[in-house]
Amino acid sequence: MTTSANWALYATFLSVMHQGSLSAAARALGTAQPTVRKQIAELEAALGCVLFTRSKAGLAPTEAAHAAYPFAETMAATANALARSISGQEHDENGVVRITCSEVVGVEVLPPILARLARAHPGIHYEISPTDRAEDMLQRDADVAIRMFRPRESALIARRACTIELGLFASESYLAEHPLPDSFESLLANHRLIGDDRGQVLIAALERQDARLTRKDISWRTDSGLAQLAAVRAGFGVGPSQVPLAGLTNPPLRRVLPWLRADMEAWVVMHEDLKAVHRVRLVFDALSKGLAIYARTWGMQRSSKSYMDDTTRFPR
Repeated sequence: MTTSANWALYATFLSVMHQGSLSAAARALGTAQPTVRKQIAELEAALGCVLFTRSKAGLAPTEAAHAAYPFAETMAATANALARSISGQEHDENGVVRITCSEVVGVEVLPPILARLARAHPGIHYEISPTDRAEDMLQRDADVAIRMFRPRESALIARRACTIELGLFASESYLAEHPLPDSFESLLANHRLIGDDRGQVLIAALERQDARLTRKDISWRTDSGLAQLAAVRAGFGVGPSQVPLAGLTNPPLRRVLPWLRADMEAWVVMHEDLKAVHRVRLVFDALSKGLAIYARTWGMQRSSKSYMDDTTRFPR
C-alpha cells in the first residue's frame, strides 16, 4: 500500500461521492467517463482498498470511502484556499474572495451589497457559501465571514457592523383572516406559528421574555431561517424575521406583539493573514458598511457610533 496518490485523484473521488456515478462525475469534471474510472482505480490501488462497489442503484461507497471522505474534503478546502490566495497579488484587487454567511443573509442581504461593490471593483470575483453552519475560518474555509456572534479566536480580525433586531411578523394576507393578537396567550390560541424544528432559537428567545413556547405550539417547523421567512411571506402564519427584512417585502410584513424581540450582533470576520490582501480588505470593508446601512436604514442601529471605529483585533 502507498499513499502517494496525487490530489487530482482525490478530486475525482470527491466528485464521484458528490455526483453518485462515474458519468455524472465526468460531466461535472469536464472529462470522459473512462478517465474517471481509471483515476478511481489508481486511487484504490494507491490506498490498497476498494472505494466503490456496483449496485442496482449505481455506485455504492464502501466503508473505506466514507472514512476517506472528510479528509478529502479537507484537502479540497485547502487547495481552494491556496488557489484563492495566489489568484491575485496582495495589492491587486483582481481575484477571488470566498464569503460565508447564513442562508438569510446570503440570499436577502448580501446581493445588493456586492452588486454595489462590483460596480466599483469589477475585477473581484465571489464565491458565496450561504450556510447556517459556521465554517472554519482558521482552516481558511472562507476568506470573509458574516457571523451573528463575536468570534474569539486570536488569529481572526472581527468588526461589529451593526445590531439587528428580530421580531415576530405576519403577512397582510394572513392578517386579513386572522386579527392581530393583543397578547401572547391570544397568539398561541388563535394563530399558526412558524419556528424551529430541532433548534431552540425562537423558544429560547421568547423564554427570556417570559413567553413560554413549546415545539408542539409551532405549526411550521424548520431550522432554515430562509424557509421560515418564506412561510411568513406566503401567509402561512406568524414567524420570526429580521426587522429590516420585514420592510423589504412587498407589501411589508406587519409586526406582531412588538414587545417580543431579540437583538443579534452582526460581525464581519477575516483571518489576520489576509489583512494585507487588497481585494479581501475591500470586501471586508464593504460588508461592514453595507450591513450597517441595512440595519440603520430601518432604524435598527441604536448607537450613533461609527461602525468603522468598532474594529477588534483579538490579542494572542
